[in-house]
Amino acid sequence: MPRIALYPGSFDPVTNGHLDVVRQAVSLVDRIVVAIGIHPGKKPLFSTEERLEMVQEVFAPVAAKANCALDCITFDDLTVTAAQRVGANVLIRGLRDGTDLDYEMQIAGMNETMAPDVRTIFLPASAIVRPITATLVRQIAGMGGDVSNFVPKAVAARLTSKFAK
Repeated sequence: MPRIALYPGSFDPVTNGHLDVVRQAVSLVDRIVVAIGIHPGKKPLFSTEERLEMVQEVFAPVAAKANCALDCITFDDLTVTAAQRVGANVLIRGLRDGTDLDYEMQIAGMNETMAPDVRTIFLPASAIVRPITATLVRQIAGMGGDVSNFVPKAVAARLTSKFAK
């Protein structure tokens, strides 16, 4: 049975923290599906299409190097529903600290109740990326700061372009 993982998130923008999680995950599964959540009440900085492009551009080489298939999708329903739709038997979640763990444990418990066939795997963030959040990256970039230590080079260029307008 192939190991298929769903890695959900907003990816607005893709950060080095996301990249760290993907680097770890591709060694554990045969296929990873990066799923961009679409929430009607949120106004992302990057469009859905831009986020799909970033995810593909940044994660595809990492997956290919690990001989792991990569797919990128969007979803606007429950994460476990999206996981079941793509045949995923694993949810990947990155953890930066204890606060993340507490929150993610609650979600994992609810998900397990709704979809017992989908297991959650927590991957700890590497020390260098622990403080990175997409929210902080957007704030720094929006105020003209240098985000090159927090995002892949291609994403930094997109942020510079986005805020130059």
